Amino acid sequence: MALREWLAPAPSDAVAVVRDRAGRRLLVLEILVVLTVTLGLSALRSALSLLDSLLSSTPLSEQTVALNAPAAQVGLVDLALQLVRALQLVGWGALGAYLLLRGGIALARVGLDARRPGRDAAGAVGLAALIGIPGLGLYLVARALGVSLDVAPSTLDDVWWRTPVLLLSAAANAWAEELVMIGYLLTRFRQLGWSENRSVLVSALLRGAYHLYQGVGGFVGNVVMGLVFGRVWQRTNRLWPLVGAHALIDIVAFVGYALLPTGWIS
Repeated sequence: MALREWLAPAPSDAVAVVRDRAGRRLLVLEILVVLTVTLGLSALRSALSLLDSLLSSTPLSEQTVALNAPAAQVGLVDLALQLVRALQLVGWGALGAYLLLRGGIALARVGLDARRPGRDAAGAVGLAALIGIPGLGLYLVARALGVSLDVAPSTLDDVWWRTPVLLLSAAANAWAEELVMIGYLLTRFRQLGWSENRSVLVSALLRGAYHLYQGVGGFVGNVVMGLVFGRVWQRTNRLWPLVGAHALIDIVAFVGYALLPTGWIS
């Protein structure tokens, strides 16, 4: 398939457009509620975090933000809080999946089924390489330009549960973000009759917004990731490759950073 054909949005008849006003109002309200309790609220917090960093007397490039940080001084309490955080992310994704099911949309229609595990796994690896390698380069450029914070994927202590928790965190992040931002949100936009281009752009900008706490590099990199992931889903209607690719990227970042004492993307 030619690149131009791939980049063009594919017409979709996967869901019917909601025409009646009451139904559309309820859909919009549902989207706002979901975003308010999940990643939309994270976007607001992230923007405020970036504002705080910009107003600090310390240059942005000299500030550090940790993605997986200790949450308590006592080890087992810290472990429990890390697990609760992962459970919250799993719940966010499950909320999106549940609302689709309640709306009469089977999860297989958004690509959450086991019909093609081999192809989904291969797609996940390919997408992880496509996004992860350039993403690291973009982060390094942003750091060199002084428009990104020093992102520490993990500052957890070297305890027995660190690696399992980081693996769980990577999987939970991937599940929550791809379910809400792609599977749920893009499906709801289709039901509202939005164009595929408009839908993927709004989703990608929101994805970038809740990474603003990392600086300009985090925003731009995640917008690009959102555009690519969104278009791949629109063309293939498969969500598992996106979840898998996201998880692989985070696993390499989280676990790789934790296992190398001096860090590797600073």
